[in-house]
Amino acid sequence: MSTTVKQGRTDEHGRRDVVGRPTTSPGVPGKTAETTFAVSKVNVRIKISALWTAMLFVFVYVDLFSIYRPDYQADLRAGAIGGFTVNQSFLLGTTAYVVIPSLMVFLSLILRPGVNRIANIALSVMYAVSIVASAVGDWNYYILGSAVEVVLLAAIVYYAWTWPKEARPT
Repeated sequence: MSTTVKQGRTDEHGRRDVVGRPTTSPGVPGKTAETTFAVSKVNVRIKISALWTAMLFVFVYVDLFSIYRPDYQADLRAGAIGGFTVNQSFLLGTTAYVVIPSLMVFLSLILRPGVNRIANIALSVMYAVSIVASAVGDWNYYILGSAVEVVLLAAIVYYAWTWPKEARPT
């Protein structure tokens, strides 16, 4: 026996089906069950932090895959990458370049909204420009990874730009 639940009403077990369709409980013949998903609003800070995290995963994997390239291996053996000599200054700069978005994963969660918006927009734009510049003329996997990184950074800019405003008490 299946019970049809009308909109705004409940069945004998207190369950609702907002569109009035009959539903059945798995393994219980003749019983109804509600199968609805709660709408969940994700905080903008979490969205931005997750986007920084995803961007870093793509960032790391694309660079990691470069190690398998014969031309990249030859450059490493010669002590140069992309025309830069691999020395302490180069490695310090590269580390700083990677540490900044790594810190943004956390800082996006704790900075005040005004500072958060500015930092996320400015850093995302700067990183997008540097990623596009480094991808010009590179291998297809690198261009694809760079495009994904830029899309993720654009999403960070979008969420930071459209950060919800608090209603002021009247």
